Amino acid sequence: MIYFAIVNHNVKILIIRFSSIGDIVLTTPIVRCLKTQLEGDVEIHYLTKKIYSSLLENNPYVSKIHAIEKSTNEVISQLQVEKFDYVVDLHKNLRSSRVKKKLDALSFSFDKLNWQKWLLVNFKINRMPKIHIVERYLAAVKALGVENDGKGLDYFLPKDLDIKRLLPLSFSEHYVALVLGATHATKRLPQHKLQELVEKSNVPMVLIGGKEDAETGELLEKIDSQRIYNAAGNTNLNESAFLLKHAATVITHDTGMMHIAAAFQKKIISVWGNTVPELGMYPYLNSQNKSQFTIIENNNLGCRPCSKIGFDKCPKGHFKCMEEINLEDIISAI
Repeated sequence: MIYFAIVNHNVKILIIRFSSIGDIVLTTPIVRCLKTQLEGDVEIHYLTKKIYSSLLENNPYVSKIHAIEKSTNEVISQLQVEKFDYVVDLHKNLRSSRVKKKLDALSFSFDKLNWQKWLLVNFKINRMPKIHIVERYLAAVKALGVENDGKGLDYFLPKDLDIKRLLPLSFSEHYVALVLGATHATKRLPQHKLQELVEKSNVPMVLIGGKEDAETGELLEKIDSQRIYNAAGNTNLNESAFLLKHAATVITHDTGMMHIAAAFQKKIISVWGNTVPELGMYPYLNSQNKSQFTIIENNNLGCRPCSKIGFDKCPKGHFKCMEEINLEDIISAI
């Protein structure tokens, strides 16, 4: 391993990760470790899509956010003016490669393990290393002398949020947060399973989700409006994160909200459908709480994982990865 000695006491670094919620949250240990471990005045800039910039706006380790709507052409000229010393590419695609070519800076990237993922998804042959993607991100900057500080993920909230404004008084002291959504349908419990879970759980629940989850949330709230509160579609991203922070337990699919809950060191019950934790993106907590999560999955299927991301519907038509989830396992974990 070659280590790069940093003699300039003014160090400017650009980190690239365009999307999405969970992936950006998973880069926060690298942001923190670069800022706190390198000598001198370290200035961290972050390049991402505009719709995700709120994830970083309150991060004290980030000096400046460069946000794009569609194309990196929108920011190339302003990035060139910054004269970065280093570029850390944590997206590693054609778009990020183009940015690196336009900047006169030493660049670092990580191993995406594409062929190992391909083997696991297509042939169920597991050659994935037993390490989290955060560890692979950190390996990208090891040459700079940066090490894992064991503090886990970061998520910094605005200071003006108030639990009493977001929740009825009866829910503000103790509740379980149930995250309804996920980008792809094959990562989500079907509605009838969610309904059964809510009916059987018998604990105060706050439903978390976006506008696309609002209708499901309304139906679930009708089961018992004294015990179930639907916040889905009624809160922005930071408000939803705030509700996760104050929950006693978080039930979530393999989605960005799972990683936000991990940033708050919550007790997490993680429900997996067509994807698998072996892909390296299970809940990542700090060194004190690293085992404070429960994985709920159906390991009795030869078709799983069928994708490293997800589908709009089950390719096989049976959706057994979610339909055969034992809800009693979730309730016991609560």
